[in-house]
Amino acid sequence: MNLITSNVLTMSSREIADLVGSRHDNVKTAIERLVAKGVISQPALQDGARAANGVVVTEYLVNKRDSFVVVAQLSPEFTAALVDRWQELESQAGRPMTQAEITAANANHLVAVERQQREQQVALERIEQKVEDLGRFHVWDYCPQNCLSLTGVKAVMSDRYGLSGPVVDYVLKLWPHQPNPAGMVRNGHEDAMGSQYMVWAKTLVTAAFKRFVSESTMVTTTQATHPYFEGRFRLVQKVKP
Repeated sequence: MNLITSNVLTMSSREIADLVGSRHDNVKTAIERLVAKGVISQPALQDGARAANGVVVTEYLVNKRDSFVVVAQLSPEFTAALVDRWQELESQAGRPMTQAEITAANANHLVAVERQQREQQVALERIEQKVEDLGRFHVWDYCPQNCLSLTGVKAVMSDRYGLSGPVVDYVLKLWPHQPNPAGMVRNGHEDAMGSQYMVWAKTLVTAAFKRFVSESTMVTTTQATHPYFEGRFRLVQKVKP
């Protein structure tokens, strides 16, 4: 997919992945690594195709110069397919759009706007629900023995399954079957300024991560995938049959 944004022609990370024969998540990781090093500029994001599990995968929109840098990292041959595709894109950009293309572009834009509005409404409803839930939460001076803080959950799940911090964050905060928080604990540090942190019941955390692991598929002896999590992640104590 290609878009013209502010008269700058771009190529999506998904298309780059297809051209070089690489996984899309690997291409996105390469882009993020190069951005962090200051080698390329931070590309814009757009919603890509909806996966079979219903999750919309985001794509980066990379300019011409940066796309060559990304491909150079991924493919030592510096595939000629990328050069050919850029020539095709630039050729298309040089001619005026037909009425049919204008109509299709307007329709796509309208669909994108409506989808964005729906997603914003869903996000707003989730925020309102969380605010309402927080109002019902218990607030303790100390963390109960049957609860774990985020730091505690990460330590336990790293020791038990080898899961990284980002995977734990996903299960607790974004996964459709995330465990409900048990309450809030007042931060007792002097510089905390009355802040609070969230805790989860150990039993609910254990059950949630047990389910997440059971739904995962091992692709190597230590790497796994999950239908709702993009890309591979480290997972131990689960042997591929």
